[in-house]
Amino acid sequence: MRNEPRSDSQPAISAAVPPANEWQLLTVLVGVQFTHIMDFMVMMPLGPQFMRIFGITPAQFGLLVSSYTLTAAVAGFVAAFRLDRYDRKRALLVLYGCFAVATLLCALAPGYTFLLIARAVAGAFGGVLNATIQSFIGDAIAPARRGRATGTVAMGFSLAAIAGVPVGLLLANQFGWRAPFFAVAIVAALIWVAALRVLPSLRGHVVSGAPVPPLEQLRAMFGERNHVYAVLLAGSLMLGGFSVIPFLSPYLVGNTGLAETHLPYVYLAGGLATLVTSRLIGMYADRSGKRHAFAVVALLSIAPILMVTNLGRMTIPWLLAATTIMFVFMSGRYVPAIALINSSVTPQQRGSLMSFVSSTQSACSAFAALAAGHVIERTATGALRHYGWVGIFAAGMTLLAVWCSRKIRTIDDRVASN
Repeated sequence: MRNEPRSDSQPAISAAVPPANEWQLLTVLVGVQFTHIMDFMVMMPLGPQFMRIFGITPAQFGLLVSSYTLTAAVAGFVAAFRLDRYDRKRALLVLYGCFAVATLLCALAPGYTFLLIARAVAGAFGGVLNATIQSFIGDAIAPARRGRATGTVAMGFSLAAIAGVPVGLLLANQFGWRAPFFAVAIVAALIWVAALRVLPSLRGHVVSGAPVPPLEQLRAMFGERNHVYAVLLAGSLMLGGFSVIPFLSPYLVGNTGLAETHLPYVYLAGGLATLVTSRLIGMYADRSGKRHAFAVVALLSIAPILMVTNLGRMTIPWLLAATTIMFVFMSGRYVPAIALINSSVTPQQRGSLMSFVSSTQSACSAFAALAAGHVIERTATGALRHYGWVGIFAAGMTLLAVWCSRKIRTIDDRVASN
C-alpha cells in the first residue's frame, strides 16, 4: 500500500508540542542523538589504532564494539517494562546523565579490559536513551510531521560523521585515543543542561493504577502481530547494517590502500551527504507513505553495500563516491523505518515497544559485529578477507526487512479500516 491514510485522530499527547516550538525540542534531541551516536561511531574508525595499540585481533575488536550493544540490548529489554511509567523528560535526563558519566569512564580506562567494561556500561544507558528519544518524537510530534521529525533527529548521525568522527580522529591522532571520549563527555554535559531547560514534561502516556506484571505486559505487547513485525524489521536492519559498518575502516585501510590519515574524509563526505538526505527522505516518507519510502530506500541500498564490500585498490575520489552512496542509503532507510514503527503503536505502549525495538537492534548489531568478526580474516599484510560474504548477508537481511515492513499496519491504517 503506497499511500497511508493520514489522520490526527490519535490522542492529544501525540501532538503535545505546538509546531512553532518543535524546532527547540528537535534541536536538543539532535544534540542528544549526536553525542550518543558519536560515542558509538568513534570506535569504528579507531579500529586500526586499537588493533595496533592493544595488539588485538578483528574478533577482539568486534567484542569491543559489541560490548556496547550487548548491554544496550539487556538494558533495553529491562526498560521496556518500566519506561512508560515515567515522564519522558525525567527518563531522558537520568539516562543521558548516566551515559555522560560512562563515556568519561571510557576516557579514563587504563587498558583494554577496563575499556571493554566501560563500553558495556555506556551501552546500558545509551541503548535505552535511543528508545526514549524515539518515544519523545512519537508523543510530541503529530503523525503528519513525524517522518520529517525523525529525519531531523537522524541528522545527529550525519553531524557525528561530519564533525564528530573527523574531529574525533584528529583528536585521537594528536592527543591519543582517550581524547575523543573526553570531548563527548564534555559536550554531553552541556547538552544535558539545555535539555533540562528546553524539553517539555510528557506524562500523558502514563496510566494510573498498579503496574502490569512483566509476563502479562509481554503477552500484551507481542500478542499483537503488528509489534512482532516491527521488532523483526528493526532487527533485520541492524543485522544487515552492523555486519558491514564496524569493519569498514580496517577494510578500507587494509584492502583499498587508503591511509589512516584519510579516513576522516570518508566519514566527512558521507556525513555531509546524509545531513541533507536524511531530512529529505523523512519528508518523502511523510508525502508518499512511510512503508513505500522505506521499501524504495532499502532496495536502493543493496547495490552500494555489495559494491563497497568488494572494493579493490582505487583512487580516493572513486572510493569516496562509493562509500558516500552507501552511507546515504544505509542511514536513509532507518528514517522511514523508525517513523513507520513509531506510527504503529499506541502512545500508552510506545515506550515499551521502542525499548523492545532498541533492545533488539542492540542485540542484533552485537551479534552481527561478533559474527562478522569471526567470518572476516586478517592477513599478514593487514588486508581483510571474506568481507564480500558479509555484504551478501547484509543484502539478504535488507530484503527480509522490506518484507517485514509490508506487514506493519500504522495507527492511521487501523483508523481508516474501522
